[in-house]
Amino acid sequence: MRRLQGRVSQNVHLIECETVPESFIESIIESNPTHILLIDAAMLDQEPGSSKLMGPDQLANRPAVSTHALPLQIFCGYLAETTGAKIVVFGIQPEDASFGEGLTMKLKKTAIELSDLLSRMLP
Repeated sequence: MRRLQGRVSQNVHLIECETVPESFIESIIESNPTHILLIDAAMLDQEPGSSKLMGPDQLANRPAVSTHALPLQIFCGYLAETTGAKIVVFGIQPEDASFGEGLTMKLKKTAIELSDLLSRMLP
């Protein structure tokens, strides 16, 4: 996320929510988004660092790895209802889902690639 600062349009509202996206609901709503992209760890049954773009409805079929107090599917549903925004989740298969673990090298590589891709798509 930090890699995107200053590399995307000022119309793109970047928020690093970490483990508490629900704490940013008001800020998200106030930004009046038309589209919302959430990036989070997801059990994809793939190699670590693999990724998948999913609609919020697809989250119900995935085991949770998150420590979010509010399940991501409910969070997305609330945001869709209150903002009318189109919402997608970019899930990344973690290598280690243990609480408090940082990004592994494979996930850092995926994060860099995703940042570079988004900076090209959201100039």
